[in-house]
Amino acid sequence: MAGVRVTKPLALVTGASAGIGATFARRLAREGYGLILVARRRDRLEALAQELGGAEILPADLTNETELKLVEDRLAAEPAVDLLVNNAGFGLTGRFFEIPVESQDLMHRLHVMATLRLTHAAQPGMVKRGQGAIINVSSTAGFMSSPGATGYCATKAWMTSFTEGLYMELKSAGSPVKVQALCPGFTLSEFHDVMKLDRKTIPSWMWLRAEDVVEASLDGLRKGKPVVITGAFYKLVVALTRLLPPRLFRAGSIAYARRVKHDRPLKE
Repeated sequence: MAGVRVTKPLALVTGASAGIGATFARRLAREGYGLILVARRRDRLEALAQELGGAEILPADLTNETELKLVEDRLAAEPAVDLLVNNAGFGLTGRFFEIPVESQDLMHRLHVMATLRLTHAAQPGMVKRGQGAIINVSSTAGFMSSPGATGYCATKAWMTSFTEGLYMELKSAGSPVKVQALCPGFTLSEFHDVMKLDRKTIPSWMWLRAEDVVEASLDGLRKGKPVVITGAFYKLVVALTRLLPPRLFRAGSIAYARRVKHDRPLKE
């Protein structure tokens, strides 16, 4: 119809400079979304925006209070964000009492506080408009506790629980706004390189492609699934963790950690 201005749906993706975040950005661009790309590395964001034919970039370290507030304000000021992807994250390996507390603090700020605050900045507008969706990139690690990854598992468990709570709130309020906890397993990206994890220690068949993770997420979002676990193997693993008695799961985790030397006994 003449005179009608057609606008693109708008998505904001955090951790967009690499891995699952960059894959989300590429896929959403193909689906016609306008994009706001958030990550620490400006050069990576600029290169991705150019590759996609244009996107707004917002360089920010979400563990930094001032920079998180900039993104929070950008979301709150934007009346029409259709999709928020809280993807930014990192992992730590090693015993909790041997890892600097500063690193643990940063991880909790990023996974918990940044997710909470950006969700709260975006969701009221979505509920008011009666449309929109939020994807919180969690992990299958959130369904278990693991020696050598105590803080990571705990923060991802929070993200999944938080998302399920939002889902129930929205349903009880009669809102059509969607939320999803995306829970992938080992995914081919820079994530594990930053953790200095030797990929050879993980069987090749356990690795997922970022493209398949994003496809499963968006398919689940269309179907209104509040939790999406990617890959048949990881669905089986999560199901088994829910069926096993906690004491057996704990004993198995301790034995495995000692075998791979993540949690070797302390020397007397």
